[in-house]
Amino acid sequence: MSETDPIQQLPQIQTIRSVPSPGHRRVPALDILLTPHDRALRPGRDLAAFTGAGYDKGRSKLWQAAWFATMNLVFSKWWLPARFRPPILRAFGATVGERVLIRHRVRVLWPWKLTIGDDCWIGEGSWLLNLEPISLGDDVCISQEAMLCTGSHRHGDPAFEFDNAAITIGRGAWVAARATVLRGATVEPGEVVPAHAVRGRRS
Repeated sequence: MSETDPIQQLPQIQTIRSVPSPGHRRVPALDILLTPHDRALRPGRDLAAFTGAGYDKGRSKLWQAAWFATMNLVFSKWWLPARFRPPILRAFGATVGERVLIRHRVRVLWPWKLTIGDDCWIGEGSWLLNLEPISLGDDVCISQEAMLCTGSHRHGDPAFEFDNAAITIGRGAWVAARATVLRGATVEPGEVVPAHAVRGRRS
């Protein structure tokens, strides 16, 4: 018979068919894969024990509700002329300088914990998550969909309590599009936080 005779290929085909499908192999549980040391590093999370200790929202629930209604129904809308946004923030306790441009879809958690210098720009979709104060110096640019987040949690704490800290953006700094500035960070005057970068607190 020739080397290409199909009868000679039968044993090989049978052997291939006898190999079990990978889809039927059992995958060990995560606890088996982890060493005892690795398992010890995982926090025993107990979110039911969370109290929010150390976080003061700074205004009554009525003020908070009034701001949320204003932000979502008026302040962030495309149809609101930009010149009205600084006065609205001031009415809710923010300190806002002159010639400040705030585009639509900007969100501010608590205006009374916000300070903005003169001639600042805040781009569309930016999120100022200021559980603690955020301060922008003069001539600061916060580009589209950037996030300034003053809030965090204590990873090693089973109750996952807050670990918040203020953010300061120096004069002339630029937080570029979709960049994130984390709690406790100070962006130096004239510094650029590049697009999509994450800027944390420096040790």
